[in-house]
Amino acid sequence: MVNRLTRAVPIALLLSLMATSAFAQDGEISAAEVTYAINNFALLICAVLVLFMQAGFALVELGFNSSKNVVNIMFKNFLDMALGVMIYWFVGFGIMYGASQIIPGFLTWGGFGVSEVSAGPEGLNPQANFLFQVAFAATAATIVSGAVAGRIKVSAYLIYTVFITAIVYPISGYWQWGGGWLSQMGFHDFAGSLVVHAVGGFAGLAGAIVLGPRIGRFAKDSPKHAFAPHNYAFAGLGVFILWIGWYGFNPGSQLAFVGQANTDAVMLIAVNTTLAAGAGAVAALFLSWFLLKRPDLGSALNGALAGLVSITANCDAVTNTESLIIGAIGGLLVVLATIMLERLKIDDPVGAFPVHGVGGLWAGIATAIFGGYALTTQIIGSVAIAAWAFVMCFILFAILKAMGQLRVSPEEEEVGLDLTEHGTEAYSLTGLGVLSSD
Repeated sequence: MVNRLTRAVPIALLLSLMATSAFAQDGEISAAEVTYAINNFALLICAVLVLFMQAGFALVELGFNSSKNVVNIMFKNFLDMALGVMIYWFVGFGIMYGASQIIPGFLTWGGFGVSEVSAGPEGLNPQANFLFQVAFAATAATIVSGAVAGRIKVSAYLIYTVFITAIVYPISGYWQWGGGWLSQMGFHDFAGSLVVHAVGGFAGLAGAIVLGPRIGRFAKDSPKHAFAPHNYAFAGLGVFILWIGWYGFNPGSQLAFVGQANTDAVMLIAVNTTLAAGAGAVAALFLSWFLLKRPDLGSALNGALAGLVSITANCDAVTNTESLIIGAIGGLLVVLATIMLERLKIDDPVGAFPVHGVGGLWAGIATAIFGGYALTTQIIGSVAIAAWAFVMCFILFAILKAMGQLRVSPEEEEVGLDLTEHGTEAYSLTGLGVLSSD
């Protein structure tokens, strides 16, 4: 069988090349058309991988939270996708990549939908470009879900989803990726450590602060298991899915795949992404092991994610060895940032801010240290994007709180949002026998 396959593969490749040559000679297909098809199809696959990350975020979040809020968490993550893609198509994409300058360098507009905005990078179908970009928008939106889990009203969360997808993410995204002021000053964020992850992380921090902690979260007499993750298997599977999805996130941001230079860049990006994730997981594991006197799976999982966030801005500009260092520092920072939130009594159930906010800021600085970009520029851009997301979302959450529309009642929170907001349970007595009222 092996010998037969060994003989068959070269023959198939030869026939394919002969067929392509024949088509080109007959004028039916050109090398440019082949390049166009490959680039757009590859971008489609990358977009699907990034969209699949929504499943990873959902599993991580519901695994790290109580079983009485599983339905609510899945609902929020699903609606981030369903509602977010429509809002971004309707408004966000036109702001982020529009040609008409409303405030030069800071705000633009290109009309509604896809066809009304600029076509995007040369050689990409506008529809394929939109699909890839909307996957990023959905990612930025869903990061916040974990930081506010267990106590935010569904209606308030949907308002937030519209707000970040239509205004917050597209405007700061334009600053960097749409040709705005950050791009003009030389700021570098290759695949979105700041534009996507820091936006979500700092928006989540704003939500966690305004909402306040879950009832009893920092009470001295609370049982240790009261706020423990209800399903580490889900959380671990979610991180695996996110790690895999990142190969659409980072390599896909090259936006071109044909030609030796593009191929070499994509391969470097993919390996750097892999090494940073592994280094982040191991560094976080050993630091938490030293501090907690036990190997902690949750720390390792968030360490891997922090490594991925940390390398996303600079994966195109650093070496394999540098990616290991960047990822490891990201893993250490996520443990330290989690401890900091605990001491400040800020309740972030999944570590959204330590992973995406702190990891994003480190990525911006690491891009200067290891990638050769100007440190001052990287600091200005990183702080500007983070501050924009935090301030805008803090204002939104504060307004909703003042109107009494942000947080569920204490009674609803105690029972769980699955029953009080959705009238159902994730686990029933006739199923696995796991109660949702833990």
